[in-house]
Amino acid sequence: MQFNAQDIAFILNGTVEGDPLVMVNQLAKIEEGQDGSLSFLSNPKYEPYLYTTNASVIIVNNDLKLAEPVKATLIRVENAYSAFTVLLEKYNTIKLHKTGIEQPCFIHPSAQIGEDVYIGAFAYIGPDVKIGNNSKVYPNTYIGDNVTIGENTTLFAGVKVYFDCVLGNNVIVHSGAIIGSDGFGFAPNADGTYNKISQIGNVILEDNVEVGSNTTIDRATMGSTIIHKGAKLDNLLQIAHNVEIGANTVIAAQTGISGSTKVGDNCVIGGQVGMVGHISVARGSQIMAKSGINKNIVEEGKKWGGIPFFTNYMENLRVESAVTHLPALEKRVLELEKIITELKSAH
Repeated sequence: MQFNAQDIAFILNGTVEGDPLVMVNQLAKIEEGQDGSLSFLSNPKYEPYLYTTNASVIIVNNDLKLAEPVKATLIRVENAYSAFTVLLEKYNTIKLHKTGIEQPCFIHPSAQIGEDVYIGAFAYIGPDVKIGNNSKVYPNTYIGDNVTIGENTTLFAGVKVYFDCVLGNNVIVHSGAIIGSDGFGFAPNADGTYNKISQIGNVILEDNVEVGSNTTIDRATMGSTIIHKGAKLDNLLQIAHNVEIGANTVIAAQTGISGSTKVGDNCVIGGQVGMVGHISVARGSQIMAKSGINKNIVEEGKKWGGIPFFTNYMENLRVESAVTHLPALEKRVLELEKIITELKSAH
């Protein structure tokens, strides 16, 4: 893919300083820029690289004043960082654009496939599956019976979607993720063995949800496990049966959420957080990494931390800081006890 500076400036509503016809074919950080690459400068601490980089085109802010001449062609815009993110999105869209059905793959005759859909080699599309327009199913992906997938949704290589699950529009599921595996349900017997409880529900991923690599979202025992619109799930999460994740909530890697827990809208949950089952987390909660949540959080918009969590975020930081002073505190207590003993002896 090749573009010239003039074309890029047109897309970004910017102005060109230098050769408008210079060509670029890759994106690069300014400190790593080579001939034919496009970069940007928004952080002032990287400005020295502007005068030494070999990048062909650099996006800069309108108000940047040059301290010395530059070799590269400049494109001046209102906000260089925002402009570069626009280009990243366009670049990614072009790079991932695929259509057509590769062979070998299996598509059941009853499946309904929309327009401009891509299905990669060795994919399996089961009976009564519905796939919306412009969606992409990468190689080695499994889509079980009666699954519904909306428009502009992407399932990367090796994704597994079990039967009856529903994925909305503009959903992204990354490689290795499993949607709709059985919830962890077993009934104990008197002899110490367990009977499996059939999990007959499904998983619903609403519009604009993104699921990271190797994340597992278990199907409900009955009803649905629901990830509401706009939620973003990182890699290596365990979302148990009948959990609900609120709209626009973000969850970092290695977090585990136990069955039937409800997480509110617009929450921010750090990595390696653990939540017990059958609790609720209030809207707008922020939970620090490694926290253990063992009861309901009812106050909205608060920060929490601790293992298990027991106080708000700032108080937890003070507790952690105090722990580091315990040896010195113990020494002071022993010294005070010695002084008190000596004072008592003197009387």
